[in-house]
Amino acid sequence: MADDMNEKEIHDVHTKEIDLVNRDPKHLNDDVVKIDFEDVIAEPEGTHSFDGVWKASFTTFTVTKYWFYRLLSSLFGIPMALIWGIYFAILSFLHIWAVVPCIRSYLIEIQCIGRVYSICIHAFCDPLYEAFGKMFSSIRATVRKEA
Repeated sequence: MADDMNEKEIHDVHTKEIDLVNRDPKHLNDDVVKIDFEDVIAEPEGTHSFDGVWKASFTTFTVTKYWFYRLLSSLFGIPMALIWGIYFAILSFLHIWAVVPCIRSYLIEIQCIGRVYSICIHAFCDPLYEAFGKMFSSIRATVRKEA
């Protein structure tokens, strides 16, 4: 039974099942490409075309958009997936092997400089500001409201 649980916990993300119904589970394109006929073409009150023309226009728009998208995704979907896969692989590689190590190295190096800077500020500025504070501590301000 423990082996069954370990098999379920360990899974390969490259062989996972994909959802063929909900193809945008994270709603990446909700506000961008949900374009329907009514979003593009609208006739205000008083200027209506013939009902047959309106229905034919709706059908033409919808079917053309549907099939042209399928044609474009058939022709360019796999090459674009290849290009985006390469791009994000390069981006991941650079982030993992270059960006994060450089940032971590910088933070380690700057920590020493930060300590020296802090000591200098406390050694030179603290006495100066303390002296200013003592000089101006005897000043009293009174606010009166005259009517």
